[in-house]
Amino acid sequence: MLKKECWNLLGPSIDYRSGMSSNIFTPVNQVRLTNVSVVRLKKGGKRFEVACYKNKVLEWRNNVETDLDNVLQTRTVFVNVSKGQLANKEDLNKAFKTTDTDKIILEILRKGELQVGEKERTQQLGNLSRDIATTVAEKCINPDTKRPYTVTMIEKAMADLHFSVNPNRNAKQQALEVIKQLQEKQTIPIARAQMRLRVAIPGKEGKRVKEKISSLIESTEDEDWGDEYELICLINPGQFRALTDVVQKETKGRGQIEVLSIRDTDDRDEAFA
Repeated sequence: MLKKECWNLLGPSIDYRSGMSSNIFTPVNQVRLTNVSVVRLKKGGKRFEVACYKNKVLEWRNNVETDLDNVLQTRTVFVNVSKGQLANKEDLNKAFKTTDTDKIILEILRKGELQVGEKERTQQLGNLSRDIATTVAEKCINPDTKRPYTVTMIEKAMADLHFSVNPNRNAKQQALEVIKQLQEKQTIPIARAQMRLRVAIPGKEGKRVKEKISSLIESTEDEDWGDEYELICLINPGQFRALTDVVQKETKGRGQIEVLSIRDTDDRDEAFA
């Protein structure tokens, strides 16, 4: 007895020996894709892949692209994209404990390894490295001169560190690691740029709130006591959320915080080569 199979009609072909046309069939569990980037995840002893548009996976991982339809060529899980072989439900359920295709695809996109050609990989790593250096340059200064570094100088410092760019982590995460390594190894003098803030608090609550936020402030430029307590200060960017939370909580939403500048630098030179 013949095994029953499901076939998909693709189109006619010509039998040149007879001059007659015949139909070519191919199994429906094969899908052919071109110009594709593949994300691969090995789980439960099996390999699973999803087919994506080129350059879209990193954008999705960096939250630049949020629409999966712009990332995926098809909402399908494969065992081999290049051969068009689809994963079966039994293997998916065994490995992922679910047959929900969207949930499985999201896990593969988050945890999987992006398969790209050497030329494309080199270009992506170069772009990511530049983004990391740009982020570091935007967030840091030379503490000795109070001046910002150029992106080119940060790139050179990264090269001196022999910093290895990870294609599966976003630029912001890796920028923080670069800053940490530069500080630990003292490759160049570097510190996080400070935020300059204006804090306004109802006068009756000024003294109490000032005591609460004093540990979050790096330095005080000016303060004015009156019907309203006004404070001009510098803080490290990492303390901004905590300071905001304290002010809002202690004043029951009546306090105000205004960012005057995002870095404390010498205004005579915005950048130097």
